[in-house]
Amino acid sequence: MKLHEQDGQRDGLDSLLQYPLTDREGEKNLLSLSTSPSVDTFNRTTPGLSSGSAIGLGQPPSLYAKNPLADVIIFFRKTLIITEWEVRKIRHDATDLLMRMVQPTMWLLIFGQVFAQVRGIQAGGHYIDFLVPGILAQSVLFISIFAGIAIIWERDLGVIHKFLASPTPRGSLVLGKGLSSGIRALPQTIAIYLMALLLGVKVNFNPLAMLGVFLFVIMGAACFSTFSLIVASLLKTRDRVMGIGQVIVMPLFFASNAIYPISIMPGWLQVVAHINPLTYVVDGLRALMVTQVSGSTSLGLDLVVLLAITVVLVIIGAKLYPRIVQ
Repeated sequence: MKLHEQDGQRDGLDSLLQYPLTDREGEKNLLSLSTSPSVDTFNRTTPGLSSGSAIGLGQPPSLYAKNPLADVIIFFRKTLIITEWEVRKIRHDATDLLMRMVQPTMWLLIFGQVFAQVRGIQAGGHYIDFLVPGILAQSVLFISIFAGIAIIWERDLGVIHKFLASPTPRGSLVLGKGLSSGIRALPQTIAIYLMALLLGVKVNFNPLAMLGVFLFVIMGAACFSTFSLIVASLLKTRDRVMGIGQVIVMPLFFASNAIYPISIMPGWLQVVAHINPLTYVVDGLRALMVTQVSGSTSLGLDLVVLLAITVVLVIIGAKLYPRIVQ
């Protein structure tokens, strides 16, 4: 069954890279990964650019390549193409989404209910309200920290070689895969929202706050999945990547403010928590998701720190990505 799905994904990618498909199906965009877009196509599909611009019709391709705006647009366009292609893999194993919802449900129903009776944890409100954002962050971590295993499968199927032979920026390949991990985590986010309602958590349903929650989920998943991709590029085997993931996932989780406040930690562990990216994911989610508990740092600081870490990891991942095939 697994081999059949892998063959299907490989054949599907071959067809997407070789045949011109329609924009409505979202597949014409993926064709641009293997062939450089023409100047004419870029001008027709990019708002604000005309034939009279510096990269218009009749201009040399060198001018097109040197245009900073064009480079930025192409980078993010191809990033979204990679993300869309990765997300469509969910169709081959939609049950995976359902299975991933079991673990956070068990944490909330069992761990949350037991620890809510512990009087030593001063969470600034009901403990279950404090815990829900932490369990959502845990789900994001568990989804993304093993994402590097997927690129090893893709290497074995020959998909990575096709990507590296295309003009697609390496950063787009890395960031696109990271964003796709975040989108995979969104169904769990919705499930945890529903579970929180059943448990009587004072959930913040402000639309802007919910959009902020989705943003932190996607950014957190992009951060940890990019780290996993870097590990995979260095270690190059599934067993090693799985081993590293299992070694670091629990320290990352327990050395954060996911299930208890930083204030009750020993001094040395507080230092570790403040340099742990998961702490900033949890803090941002806690500030936006529930009304009875506030974050320990400002929302702006959480966003800036998480964005900075993700950018650095994407740059490193883009440099190391070709090593996966060496």
